[in-house]
Amino acid sequence: MQTVPKRPRSNHLDLAQRILDAVRQGGFRLGDRLPEQQVATLCNVSRTPVRAALHLLSEQGVVVWEKATGFTLAVDPAATLGAAAELPSADEDRLADSILRDRAARRLDGTVTAAGLSRRYRKEKRTVLKSLKILEAENWLEKAPGQSWLFRPAQEGPEAIAESYDYRLLLEPASLLEPGFRADETQSSALRLGMEAQLASPESAFDIREFQRLDLAFHGMVARGAANRFVGQSLADHLRLRRLPGMLHGVNVFRLKQSTREHLAILDQIEAGQFEAAADLMRLHLRLSRSQRPQAASRGAPVLPAAAERRGR
Repeated sequence: MQTVPKRPRSNHLDLAQRILDAVRQGGFRLGDRLPEQQVATLCNVSRTPVRAALHLLSEQGVVVWEKATGFTLAVDPAATLGAAAELPSADEDRLADSILRDRAARRLDGTVTAAGLSRRYRKEKRTVLKSLKILEAENWLEKAPGQSWLFRPAQEGPEAIAESYDYRLLLEPASLLEPGFRADETQSSALRLGMEAQLASPESAFDIREFQRLDLAFHGMVARGAANRFVGQSLADHLRLRRLPGMLHGVNVFRLKQSTREHLAILDQIEAGQFEAAADLMRLHLRLSRSQRPQAASRGAPVLPAAAERRGR
């Protein structure tokens, strides 16, 4: 009888991602040993889940395990930037993504129940509840009285997207100018490696999912660097809304590469301590990104006479 492969647990997948980040940020090199206790200390967890997470990474070829030496890094740290996308997804994580996709496509109403989702996706109720908890933790949903769950307002439609850019234009440059702003140097270095790797890839092989991951990580770093905790938390909460599937629909690869170059230019100024220049570049970056949304870009602009005449017909 064929055995069904055991699905990885969500916490082990999360920890595997944290280990990848620690490898890049901790100065590890190809061939370095990864002692379980050292990794556990870096990630502030016990050794037991570390062992399971390292085995997940060994299945991806990122690390190798030998009885005599334990776990060893099998790839150059820069190569681990894309490894997260290759990690398997726990059942509840996959279901959470499916729920988000269906909500984005209006296949789900604004109010759902665990029982209804269980029937729709043919999943056990406990798996559905875990998925709902994941989405609640990421501010996509909130528990309503009774058995219902409510989707929070998202960036849906050109008006909402335009307002999102207006909001970010107010806060992101300001966070860079606030005295005490401090970016994480190791994360900045890891982001630079990832962005440069993306720019080196041909357009036909450009990984949009990796771009979105790096984009969110870059703006998340700016949010975390804010000296004002309320500004930082507000930006971090807002960034979660940009995880919605389809957010980059209609934006071409040329613009995504241009956006990556803008991120690198901002990083250059941050690392040089030139925060006014970084803030100016951030404003330009956000305005250029907004201009790629035709309906959002014309928001508030006067109607040209010819256009007005056509509308009147």
